[in-house]
Amino acid sequence: MKNKWRTLFLLLAGVNIAVIAVLLIMINLPAGDRPDSLREPADQEDVQFNIKTNKHDLNRVINHYLESEGLTGTADYEVVLHDEVVLYGTLPVFTDEIKMKLTFEPEALENGDLLLRQESISVGQLQLPVAFVLKLINDRYELPEWVEISPKEELVYVSLQNMRLKSNIKVKVNEFDLRNDNIQFTLSVPVK
Repeated sequence: MKNKWRTLFLLLAGVNIAVIAVLLIMINLPAGDRPDSLREPADQEDVQFNIKTNKHDLNRVINHYLESEGLTGTADYEVVLHDEVVLYGTLPVFTDEIKMKLTFEPEALENGDLLLRQESISVGQLQLPVAFVLKLINDRYELPEWVEISPKEELVYVSLQNMRLKSNIKVKVNEFDLRNDNIQFTLSVPVK
């Protein structure tokens, strides 16, 4: 009987040691590789976010940006999005301020920039050439450095690639259809 208890005790001790050994081995094994879907490509330097917005919200952002960056300067102007891009402002002429309204047809370019083609213009009751008014705006208004006015071509080129935002975030226009209120951007946020 003594041998039977001794054998059972040794068997139980062996099972306990085996269970503890297996647990220790399993605890010390690596958890495993991350799934391929979680691995970042080595060459990816930014994360892209697709943003869809509407005219009302983008109006607020544009004019807040102009004010906060001090880009309205001494000349008072405002950008408003309707079915086209509208610039309301004043032109200083001698001691008076003449109200003006310019409308532009926007076009999203392949490179993510925005081209504004001049559609109509009204400067008080004056009949002034478009190129002349665009040159005055270019000379008198404090525009962001990434906005280029071409008076002769009656175009405004908005180079969003060159727009400097905090944390080096870049903006690319994908769709800019104001008539259908379909405005889509891609924000590229650097992660390296």
